[in-house]
Amino acid sequence: MNRISSGLAGTTAALALLLAGCGDDSDSKALPAETADPAELSAVLTWWDTSDPQNEAPAFDKLIEKFNEEYPNVTIKHQSVPFGDAQNKFKTAAASGSGAPDILRAEVAWVPEFASLGYLYALDGTALLEDHDFLETPLSSNVYDGQTYGVPQVTDTLALMYNKELFAKAGIDQAPTTWDEVAQASTKLQKVGAEGIYLNSGGYFLLPFMYGEGGDLVDTDSEEIVVDSAENVAGITQAQQLVKSGAAVKPDANDSYGTMMTLFKEGKVGMIVNGPWEVAALDADPQFGGFDNLGVAPVPAGTAGAGAPVGGHNYVIYSGMDEEKAAAAVAFVKFMSSPESQAFIADELGLLPTSQGAYDLVTDNEKVAAFKSAIDVARARPWIPQGGQFFGPLDEMAIKVLVQGVDPAKALDEVAKKYESEVVPDYSRP
Repeated sequence: MNRISSGLAGTTAALALLLAGCGDDSDSKALPAETADPAELSAVLTWWDTSDPQNEAPAFDKLIEKFNEEYPNVTIKHQSVPFGDAQNKFKTAAASGSGAPDILRAEVAWVPEFASLGYLYALDGTALLEDHDFLETPLSSNVYDGQTYGVPQVTDTLALMYNKELFAKAGIDQAPTTWDEVAQASTKLQKVGAEGIYLNSGGYFLLPFMYGEGGDLVDTDSEEIVVDSAENVAGITQAQQLVKSGAAVKPDANDSYGTMMTLFKEGKVGMIVNGPWEVAALDADPQFGGFDNLGVAPVPAGTAGAGAPVGGHNYVIYSGMDEEKAAAAVAFVKFMSSPESQAFIADELGLLPTSQGAYDLVTDNEKVAAFKSAIDVARARPWIPQGGQFFGPLDEMAIKVLVQGVDPAKALDEVAKKYESEVVPDYSRP
């Protein structure tokens, strides 16, 4: 359904902004706000959108049309930029002072890096952060060095996804809540001809095992590398044991993710750990049985509880934009991130909102509601400029542990050494 027609006008108060002092790259740049008539705002803004240009961008075009009903003199140049190219393309343009967009859809890990380089406006004190109801964890990815440099657009996390038909056939009446229960469910699934769970051999997908034991990658407060902690060794050992025992399928060494999704769609494996980005494909797959056959639950807990990494994308504003564009840029981002706009996108695309108000508007959206309990246990990652560099070494570790059977303590020690020498050399090892 289309909820956007009612309520959007009230969410976008008129804005006019004074440009803060420029400073060098180490200075934060703020956007103090004043009120103004929307009809008086006039600007041409470029927005780099890293969403899928065929399946997602048209929905954002509809929002832009609605924005222009209230702000008729603000032109939005909506440009689709491939996600894989956007990070480096933005940094190159911003560093040269030419060609950077006014607004960017940034992956959550990019924001601290861009902010540390002086490429983003701090949004503290603007209408974007006044009376907001953004969820705490998605919002946290925008905070760097005590200031907020973006607002969350969409969020995601990992969840336990399962085949309802296979569960019923195996006599499993509820989703496992611990990894031990996953192993027990796997035994029952194997008795009806299916494999239990497929664990993708990617470092990001093993974070729930680490978080479940109370671990993390680094401690940003003490500036210590903790990826090789006893907690993480225990978590990764649990993952490895699922494979060694046969409860989990041994991952494919060449295309682990693709193999996981193929087996799950074909009903050959009963459980996977994955995110909401696969819901549309599963819903459209007649062999799987569509969304009606998909079960979604929070990731299973370890001894310290359940926890999955938060992901998603944020709206950020380029600090090098012309002064006269600033007011219009904030007005546009406020409109696009409002609960009503997020509810519209959730209904159109099934993407997960980042504000409580948006969830209140989509209570009848089964695909969004299915992931709300998973979002509730999502954890903030270490939001530092080097955050995007954590996963190369983690991916190597995951393959060694799950595919090659390397001792988890040894594999995690190698990750810690790489972090120390290549990723966060200013951090120490306890």
